[in-house]
Amino acid sequence: MGHAGGRWQEAYDESEETEENEGVALSAESEVTLDAFSQLRNNAGFWLLGLCNNFAYVVMLSAAHDILSNQKVPEHNGTRPIPPSASPENTTTNTSQYDCNTISTGAVLLADILPTLFIKFSAPFCIHLFPYGLRVAICVTSAWGSFLLVAFSTNTTQSLLGVVLASISSGLGEITFLALTSFFNSAVVSAWSSGTGGAGLIGALSYLGLTQAGLTPQDTLLFMTIVPVIMLASYCFLLAPPPQAPRCGWGVCKPKSPRCPSVIQQPLLGDRLTVPQMIQKPQLTLQEKEQVAKGLLKYLIPLSVVYFAEYFINQGLFELLYFRNTTLNHPEQYRWYQMLYQAGVFISRSSASCIRIRKIWLLAILQCLNMVFLLFAVSYMFLPNIYVVFVLILYEGLLGGAGYVNTFHCVSEESKPEHREFAMGVACIADTLGISLSGAIAIPVHNYFCHLP
Repeated sequence: MGHAGGRWQEAYDESEETEENEGVALSAESEVTLDAFSQLRNNAGFWLLGLCNNFAYVVMLSAAHDILSNQKVPEHNGTRPIPPSASPENTTTNTSQYDCNTISTGAVLLADILPTLFIKFSAPFCIHLFPYGLRVAICVTSAWGSFLLVAFSTNTTQSLLGVVLASISSGLGEITFLALTSFFNSAVVSAWSSGTGGAGLIGALSYLGLTQAGLTPQDTLLFMTIVPVIMLASYCFLLAPPPQAPRCGWGVCKPKSPRCPSVIQQPLLGDRLTVPQMIQKPQLTLQEKEQVAKGLLKYLIPLSVVYFAEYFINQGLFELLYFRNTTLNHPEQYRWYQMLYQAGVFISRSSASCIRIRKIWLLAILQCLNMVFLLFAVSYMFLPNIYVVFVLILYEGLLGGAGYVNTFHCVSEESKPEHREFAMGVACIADTLGISLSGAIAIPVHNYFCHLP
């Protein structure tokens, strides 16, 4: 650590001369070239941060229902975290041909996504007031608390509060770490995206594997409290930040001028901030933020459409795509749908280094066509077997993952260095907005089909 600190100190001395001439320190990505080992550390660090950030949220969707199955839940309680239960107690009470649950899974989606939506809408305009270290600490604490709260919950309210904590951790973490990528080489965006894709696949597989191995859901959740610790360790010890990047700490911003820097060089955990070693980036004015946000609409609107169609399929149609003439029962079919979807997302989010797509609107059109086709399939039940659905769902995941990773690559590459941090934070609103809208629309669509004779 001492040698690295000395190397970064020399970089600081040079950058301060630039700051005197220009008034603003540019992004690390364009000004600093790290050695191969440091870049490898950063890629691995952001991959783990992406994995850990989404891990709790993914696991909650599976684990919370297992915990709730041992609790007394009101008959018409619609707050169950996941759709079709595999428990023997889960029986449908309707006479619909679609074998519906009483409450749409879209209601669960809204409960899971609204905290994240609130965070992402408010954060770009005020999150710069809080140092990165404090934000990461909140993410780690929320994720850790979500595992404990759901594991030891004794009623429905406590379990759902645990899911909300996981949502807070995921939402704040996404906007924090994506903004943090603006200080690093653009390759870390691919690493982050791959990690978030891996969270869905690894999260679902690890929970399934541990419970199948004999661990109770409670013990499995307690075992997974190690994941937030890995997140903290990745941020504090694995990353090799360039001079302009924040460090593991929670120092307070002390501006040198009326234009307070939105990001400063922060100390290692437990150290004091020394003012002469600051690297400043000016805080954007409200007018500048509005201009940046408008310029991003060409990417944000298509990404919102991609995620709207994607989650309308997941939460509005998956449950209704039930094939009775297979060896898989309804809960097993649903779990296969989710697994194939996560596999598609992981593959495409990990492929940015091989395939780059700038026409995000094309992905939006393809995903909408996929949604319309599956909606007709639910309405008229013309698909011959479940394997056709398997292929379509894998394709759906590929489109969704590609939309995510390519959007953030385009935003990162096309934003000015002084705008990039804010732009990355704003961009992550798009997927959450699309997901929220899909959850709201999935509820009446579910009710319509399930009330058909």
